[in-house]
Amino acid sequence: MIVDCAVYREGCRSEEPAGPSDALEQARTSGGFVWIGLHEPTADEFGLVSQVFGLHPLAVEDALKAHQRPKLEVYNDSLFMVLKPVVYEPSSGTVSTDEIMIFLGDAFVVTVRHGEDSPLNAVQSRLEHQPEILGKGPTSVVYAIADAAVDHYLDVATELQTDLEELETEVFSPDVAGTRHTASRIYTFKRQILEFRRATGPLTAPMARLAGTGAFGAAVPFVAKKARPFFRDVHDHLTRVNESVEGLDRLVSDILSAHLAQVSVRQNDDMRKISAWAAMAAVPAMLTGIYGMNFRHMPELRWEWSYPAVILVMAMLEVLLYRLFKRRGWM
Repeated sequence: MIVDCAVYREGCRSEEPAGPSDALEQARTSGGFVWIGLHEPTADEFGLVSQVFGLHPLAVEDALKAHQRPKLEVYNDSLFMVLKPVVYEPSSGTVSTDEIMIFLGDAFVVTVRHGEDSPLNAVQSRLEHQPEILGKGPTSVVYAIADAAVDHYLDVATELQTDLEELETEVFSPDVAGTRHTASRIYTFKRQILEFRRATGPLTAPMARLAGTGAFGAAVPFVAKKARPFFRDVHDHLTRVNESVEGLDRLVSDILSAHLAQVSVRQNDDMRKISAWAAMAAVPAMLTGIYGMNFRHMPELRWEWSYPAVILVMAMLEVLLYRLFKRRGWM
């Protein structure tokens, strides 16, 4: 559905247009631009918009189906960009992503969002209170959306770092019972980082291209040259996010390895303790087994002190084994 359709002149919102076609005509006549926002549109709803603005069929198909990776594609009459805002649930510690598709042309911006949690409303409200930025044209809208999404990436990375520190404390806690489900938690956390990485990693190339840096220094159509420093700032923030995500991923892998090593050490300790107790139990079993064979001619059978002597020998051997195992840390 079409959520909003507005024409902006010199950074200020003008009267409501009758429809997309009327809005585009007003924008081109007055030197402004039109911003149309859609939320999970159907093919029929988006068909009219795509026809009015001359959007490429492949980009329209991507915008309708969603589930796209972040990217930037250049067509004859427009740019098509995909962003994936990240949603973090502190209560469950899960990371999920929404999608924002942006069509940028000479005098229009069309945004298509999939999902409920989107920064578009906040971005539009902030821009309408900053006419000096909105007056720079439709490029300012793309910059503001990208900047809001990447800034939120930084917030999510900070929250994940806090959760990882708590998980690290749990892994190295001396309380064995508290780490019973730790391996499952570590694996789940790694899955959340992977989901986060799918949103931030592929966005690096599109932002570098908009910023005109590195191998992507060629000018991008419909993006003002003066906007490049602003996109470079967003690209710098995104680089920090990707470095944080890489660090989190490596640290989680190290924590998982440490946890598995701790489990192995605990199992070895348990086996040593079991082996020590089994050795101590074997001594009296051996002696009683020998004297329980009931042969006629066995020494000490008729000796008056045989029974207490055997008991004393077993007790001495048990004490000797106990002290030996205790000294080696097996008990």
